[in-house]
Amino acid sequence: MKKIFNFIFAAIAAVSMTACANNEAPSGANIPTSENFAVSLSESTKSTEETVPETESAVISEETAAETTEDTQEDESNAALIVYFSWSGNTEAVANEIAAQTGADIFELIPETPYTDDYDELLDIAQNEQSSGARPLISGSVDLSDHDTIFIGYPNWWADMPMIVYTFFDEYDLSGKTIAPFCTSGGSGFSGTLRTIAELEPDAEITEGLHISSSSAGNSSDDVSKWLSETGLLN
Repeated sequence: MKKIFNFIFAAIAAVSMTACANNEAPSGANIPTSENFAVSLSESTKSTEETVPETESAVISEETAAETTEDTQEDESNAALIVYFSWSGNTEAVANEIAAQTGADIFELIPETPYTDDYDELLDIAQNEQSSGARPLISGSVDLSDHDTIFIGYPNWWADMPMIVYTFFDEYDLSGKTIAPFCTSGGSGFSGTLRTIAELEPDAEITEGLHISSSSAGNSSDDVSKWLSETGLLN
């Protein structure tokens, strides 16, 4: 009888211990398993990988911006420059038309000692300057390092360039640059000035020149456009 009683007591104790073990975990608790942890790690890695293209895009954008800046700087460094002397305003009008069509910068050759406004007196001064080989001083200066093409404009004085233009060629080295001459006159054209420029700047490339009559200087748009196109000076 005692053995039966002990057996029943042991059975009851075993059932009670099993019930207590099941009550240790709250109902609905999420207990991580090795499988759940692996899935969670995979999703985390995937999320990190998805952010990589955004970082690469940022790098590509920076490289593109740098290339754009370099291209802009290169364009600026190849810009043309218009250098001209004008007494009556005719050559200045043509220079402004060239600037309007090309976007080139402008530098006017202004003598430190201004010329007279009297035409007859000017003729005598111009002739005397040529006879003496004068080099009138230029007011101001210009940096040619950023310019590959130099437009040179002047009126025809006594079948030659005004002597202040000679001053410019003496003071600046145009070696390796492209020189595009343009001239205004009553009808004498360039005379021998294109050959003179080639002699003064033997290491420069001289394009075909543009002559505009004084009467057409204020309306030179078509002539300038045709010249720029034929010489390849208009991009």
